[in-house]
Amino acid sequence: MADSLVIVESPAKAKTISKYLGKNYIVKASMGHVRDLPKSQLGVDVENNFEPKYITVRGKGDLLKDLRDASKKVKKIYLAADPDREGEAIAWHLAHYLKVALDEECRVVFNEITKQAVKEAFKKPRKINMDLVNAQQARRVLDRLVGYGISPLLWKKVRKGLSAGRVQSVAVKLVLDREKEIRSFVPEEYWTVTAHLLAEKDEPFAAKFYGYGKKKVELKSDQEVNELLDSIKGKRFTVEEVKKTDRKRNPSLPFITSTLQQEAARKCNFRAQKTMSIAQQLYEGIDLGKKQGTVGLITYMRTDSTRISPTAQDEAKQYITDQFGSSYLPSSPRVTKSKSGAQDAHEAIRPSSVFRTPDDLKGSLSRDQYRLYKLIWERFVASQMASAVMDVITADLRAGDALFRATGSKVKFPGFMKVYIEGTDDKKKEKEDDDVVIPPLEPGQVVKKKKIDPKQHFTQPPPRYTEARLVRALEENGIGRPSTYAPTLDTIQKRGYVLLEEKKFVPSELGEIVIEMISEFFPEVLNIEFTANMEQDLDLVGDGEIDWVAILDRFYEKFRERLTFAESEMAEVELQDEVSDEECEKCGRLMVYKHGRFGKFLACPGFPDCRNAKPILKSTGVVCPTCKQGEVVERKSKKSRVFFGCSRYPDCDFVSWDRPVSRPCPRCQGLMVEKKKKKESMLVCTECHYEEEKN
Repeated sequence: MADSLVIVESPAKAKTISKYLGKNYIVKASMGHVRDLPKSQLGVDVENNFEPKYITVRGKGDLLKDLRDASKKVKKIYLAADPDREGEAIAWHLAHYLKVALDEECRVVFNEITKQAVKEAFKKPRKINMDLVNAQQARRVLDRLVGYGISPLLWKKVRKGLSAGRVQSVAVKLVLDREKEIRSFVPEEYWTVTAHLLAEKDEPFAAKFYGYGKKKVELKSDQEVNELLDSIKGKRFTVEEVKKTDRKRNPSLPFITSTLQQEAARKCNFRAQKTMSIAQQLYEGIDLGKKQGTVGLITYMRTDSTRISPTAQDEAKQYITDQFGSSYLPSSPRVTKSKSGAQDAHEAIRPSSVFRTPDDLKGSLSRDQYRLYKLIWERFVASQMASAVMDVITADLRAGDALFRATGSKVKFPGFMKVYIEGTDDKKKEKEDDDVVIPPLEPGQVVKKKKIDPKQHFTQPPPRYTEARLVRALEENGIGRPSTYAPTLDTIQKRGYVLLEEKKFVPSELGEIVIEMISEFFPEVLNIEFTANMEQDLDLVGDGEIDWVAILDRFYEKFRERLTFAESEMAEVELQDEVSDEECEKCGRLMVYKHGRFGKFLACPGFPDCRNAKPILKSTGVVCPTCKQGEVVERKSKKSRVFFGCSRYPDCDFVSWDRPVSRPCPRCQGLMVEKKKKKESMLVCTECHYEEEKN
């Protein structure tokens, strides 16, 4: 008979750990939380120190009975939920149900699910940390007070089914504030003038207008451009000064939760929720075959720390030396400082062993698992490598009194860039970071003028938030914590407060109304500084420095007054559905636009008598190449992936993952589609595979 019962959250984690611990341990999964606040009521006794009223999660009765029966057959119970506040709370709830004393050393935590890490953790179990439990309770109760306080008001004054959350409301406000910036933005004109020049042996290079004399000048109008062009007409371009410098480029830090979500969005096109789901799989364990068995491939993925263990650093040092040589190591091991406000409870996200390379594991991983593991592995290895050295050349050229500047850079020593370069949201900057070669130039040298290229530009409004940008904004403002980013983004879309258009967040009319109402009556809920300070207070509760009840008491005193005032003063708002010009084919009414979890759709206003609803089809303007009758429209798969199909479906089954274009192939008249190749947009024929760059 086994001596010990080990309880984790998921079956995958249970399976992995069971193989490490052997037959003396029974390993079972709680399937997440076993107790929670009731959904049908507030579940918090605000008059009695905010005492939560926990109930068993619906559907967990049989599972809990199984755990209790198993606990009676063993001498020792270990609670091995995830190593964060939520995991600590799950362990506490299990201890309560299984009658495990709080002074018993039953809690086991490990940052990575490898044989060594798990066995070491079981050698030093500890008591349940009630400070961490109370920090989680405080967050849960605080969110419940806000949500169950404001949501019924919104149901009554706006529409049933709405909700308001402490973090989600701030996230929507960020999206709305950015939209207001875009609406009020006034573009300003500016010009660039580029001189295309030829050095000796007719080697081409480009120099941009910098200013007059030594003073930098910005060109704001075509008049100023014409004055410049007149001033350099007939003038020779002479090299005035050439500066050569070495510039160091340091590697990015290892991933934390927010940076992993951002980079996975840029490089793998993953949504935040998908990134965390795949990371969870890699953390809990992947079967690598008979020799290695099931192994956790990465460390815990909910972290705000960039810290790396000495053991992992030593492994990386050995790997880098073996693969690239000692010149690719930094002069001393890299030491990272945690940013202000970070809990720093865990290491950064890294491979559990750097010697398990992505190529070695490719056959054991799904495509998405492989792509995310490769990203994590490369980022970690690069973070432990030497800085890259760039050879930067700046050449100033004079034409009359006008100064033009040519800047080029070349990789002198690749360092970490041999393995990985961080992506960017700015595609233009990404191109500028590529090598720009300038031919050898000497002061006094006269170069040939090929052509002068003036271009008009207009300043652009700030970009709308993508998921990656919004996660970064939440993190920079101290809103939420690693475990909350993905659920927050998911919630604000499900509620219809924001829409995802071309992978960018746009506030809906509903979102604008709700935020304006909350802003008027509950300003502290939307106050970014207030919310960030609340997060810091929760961290202090976790550190045992503040009493969790005192935090809630301080917040609820004013919040209750505002609730009472809003109840009587908040005006009712009637949201009118936008009417389309499309008739319902079942009853003839004009259909209206509705907002659902997956964005806008068309629905019959005659509901519930008529339940007709259908997606909004975006036309591409391309005639279907299969049936020649319908047109190709944009659709979405069950997993919300965009594809293109015939508007006559199901009568015509034409589909394409790539966007068709209206211009036929110049070679065979076949269908041309847009494709991305090495970051460039290309037009490719589906018949003869002719291709050309997209203009």
